[in-house]
Amino acid sequence: MPASRLRTALRPALPAVVLLFLAVATQAGAPRRVLDFLDFGAGVLALVSLTGTVLWGLAATDRLLLHSGHRLIAQAVHRGTGVAGLGFLALHIGVKIARGRVGGTAAVVPFADGGRPLLIGLGTLAGYLFLAAAVTGAVRGAFTSRRGSRWWRVLHMGAYVAWCAALVHGLKSGRAASGWVTTGYLLCVAGVAVVLVLRLRAPRRVRIPYNPTPGAAGGARAPDRAARHSRGGRP
Repeated sequence: MPASRLRTALRPALPAVVLLFLAVATQAGAPRRVLDFLDFGAGVLALVSLTGTVLWGLAATDRLLLHSGHRLIAQAVHRGTGVAGLGFLALHIGVKIARGRVGGTAAVVPFADGGRPLLIGLGTLAGYLFLAAAVTGAVRGAFTSRRGSRWWRVLHMGAYVAWCAALVHGLKSGRAASGWVTTGYLLCVAGVAVVLVLRLRAPRRVRIPYNPTPGAAGGARAPDRAARHSRGGRP
C-alpha cells in the first residue's frame, strides 16, 4: 500500500489513540501530578522568565558592547521572555485559585488576602506592574510625544519594582525555599544589579540642537561649520 493511502487509512484512528492516551494518563494520576508540579513550579518559571526579561531589557540598552544588530536580538529575546513570563504568571494564578491556595478576590485585589495580606498582595501588585509594562511596551508607538515618552518610561520602569516584589513574594509566601533556590534568587539579584549599574554609568548621547537660521544664536548651521572645517577654515 502506498504511504499516502496508509496515512489516509490511519488518520481516523488518531483521535481514538489520543483519547486512549488521555484515559490511561488520567487513570495513572497524571493530571494530579501535573497540578502538583505547577502548584510549585509555575511561579518559579514565571519569576525566572521575568528575570530574564529584566536582564535582556537592560542588555538591549547597552551601547558600549553591543552593536545595533545585537540590540535588536536582545530586544526580541526581551519580548519573548516577557510573553513567556506572563503566560507562566497566569498559569500560576489559575492553579493557586483552582487548588484553593488563594481566593479569587485576593488574586485580583492587592492586599485583600485574609491570612497573608502583605505577601500575597506583593504578588498581585507585581502581576499588575508586569502587565502594565508589557502592554505599554507593545503599544510604544502610542507614546511618541515628549509627555507620552515620560509616561512610558515611568510605566515601563515599574517592572523593576514588580520584579523586587515578585522576589519577596516567591521567597516568603509559599513553602520554605531550598538552599539552591535562595542562591539562584540571590544570583538573579546580583545579575540585575550589575547590569543596572553598568547602564546607569554608561555615557549618554548628547543631542546638539539643529539651528536652521544662519547667524542666529549659535551662528551658522552645523553642517556649514563642519564643511568649513574640512576645507581648512576657508569660507
